[in-house]
This record gives sequence, structure tokens and C-alpha cells, in this order.
Amino acid sequence: MRKRTAALGSTLFLALAPGTVALLLPWWLTDWRAGDWWPPVRLLGLVPLAAGAAVLLSAFTRFVVEGLGTPAPVAPTEHLVVGGLYRFVRNPMYVAVDATIAGQALLLARPVLFWYGAFAGLGMWAFARWYEEPALAGRFGAEYERYRRAVPGWWPRLTPCRGE
Repeated sequence: MRKRTAALGSTLFLALAPGTVALLLPWWLTDWRAGDWWPPVRLLGLVPLAAGAAVLLSAFTRFVVEGLGTPAPVAPTEHLVVGGLYRFVRNPMYVAVDATIAGQALLLARPVLFWYGAFAGLGMWAFARWYEEPALAGRFGAEYERYRRAVPGWWPRLTPCRGE
């Protein structure tokens, strides 16, 4: 796949999948109306919100540049993506989406978003465990198995994996 095609496909998928989970559904649940919590607690929400957005954009870029494909199952990468943030955690996109939702929950002072984030996180875990991991093992074989053993799926390593 050409980088231009991968970039277009990844951008479309970013808008559809994470855009729906991290923006459209939280908006639907809250109408972006804020509750009334202590302002410093609410401002803390900017940290996971900004970090989640930055990680998400970085991870999507990595799929285009390193993987020559998209995160979408219909247009997968040609190469296993193991660089950048993927050296610390296998699922940075899912972690980033949940961080973004947690940040919104704090910023808007809306506990419903914490519950929604937990539900969304469970759905992402199930999809990764029962679809993505078997698909990656089938597609990339031993390369993926080595990567899977070296890099945790959900809680980032403190030091980057160096191809262990």
C-alpha cells in the first residue's frame, strides 16, 4: 500500500472508530455539559485528554509510516508495527482512547463517562484479545509472538523494548 493511500485510509478510520468512541458517544452521553466539581480536579482532566489525543495521533501515524497500512481490519499493515510507542505497550490506541474518555470525565465532571470508559475499555480488550491477537499471530507468526512476549498489552513498560 502506498503511504498516501495508507494516510487517507488511516485518517478515515481515525474519524470513524476512535472519533465515534472518544468524541461522538461521550458527546451523546453528556451534550458536553459540565457538572460542578472543584475546578482544579476538572483541570486535571486536560492531562489524560491531551496525552490520549497525542498518543492516538502518534500511533495512527506509525501505522502509515512503519506499517504501510491502516489500523482498520479491512486495510491492514504490510509490516508489524513495533516502533515508537509500540515499544512500550501493544495497544497504545486503545489505552489512548480510554485516557481521552477519562480526561473528558474529569474535565466535564461527568461520572457517566467513567462508566462509559470502563465499558468501552472492556469492549476494546475483548476485540484485541479475540480478534486482533489471533489475526496478528496468523499474519506475522513468530515475529508477533516474540513481540507479544516482550511488550505488555495494556500497562506500558517503563523502558522501551529493543527487540528482545
